[in-house]
Formats: sequence, structure tokens, C-alpha cells
Amino acid sequence: MKYLVLIHVLSAVIGVGPTYFGHIFLRKGQTIGELKQSLKLSKKLEYFPKIGGSIAVLSGIALVLMSNLSFTELWIITSIILYVGIQVIVVGIVAPVLKELLLFLQENTAPDHERLPTKPSATLLKANRLYYLATGMGTMIFILMILKPML
Repeated sequence: MKYLVLIHVLSAVIGVGPTYFGHIFLRKGQTIGELKQSLKLSKKLEYFPKIGGSIAVLSGIALVLMSNLSFTELWIITSIILYVGIQVIVVGIVAPVLKELLLFLQENTAPDHERLPTKPSATLLKANRLYYLATGMGTMIFILMILKPML
């Protein structure tokens, strides 16, 4: 059981950790070239949440099934809801916003050293705010998992 807990914790940290870099990659005031590089790096880091997050969910389910915990405990229900919310935000909302930025970069002919125009800059700000929401929710999951509040 302790190895399953170890797998669960490590996969959660490895899976969620790179999400916090989204704020660096989606920071305002970037040049066109910096945004290109940021989006390339962001794409490479996507594997960690996909793989680590999946392992964390599966190991979390196994932990509940193998212990005296129950899926009816409020902290577990809240954690699951927050996790689903993060997926909706990142996959359903942020991903299309990032695709919009990628499309702008593909169609753009301005030099890489120029600052982003107003519309793509506003799109970047929107994506960054959504990442703040997702990382805030991820932080709440960690808090719930550590404190396991009983109500």
C-alpha cells in the first residue's frame, strides 16, 4: 500500500507540476519569437500532465478501493470535481485559445523581435488567466489530499 501511495504522490507532483510553468510560457510582453519558443516548450511539457495525471487518477482510485476510504468523503468528491474542472479548462478552453495563437504565429510575417499586436496579446492574457484558475484548482487538490478535511 505504501508503494501505491508513493506512486500516487509522485505521479501527482510530476503530472501537475509542469502546469505551473504555463504562467511563464504565457507571460505578457513577449516578442513574437519568444512566444514561438514558449509555445514549443509548452507543447513538450504537455506529456507530463497527460501521463502523470492519468497515473495519479488510477492510483487514487486504487487507493480508495484498497483502503477504508470512500468515494462519498467530501474531500475526495471535491478533489475529483476539481480535477475534472482542470481538464475542462486546460483541454476544453485553453487548448483552443493556444491554437488561435499558433494560427496567428503561422500567418504572421512580422520579425521575431517585434512585440505581439493587441489582439494576440489579449488572447495570451486570456490563456494566462485560465492557467491561473487551473493551477489554483490544482493547488486546492494538493491541499485536500494533504489535509483530508472531515466535515
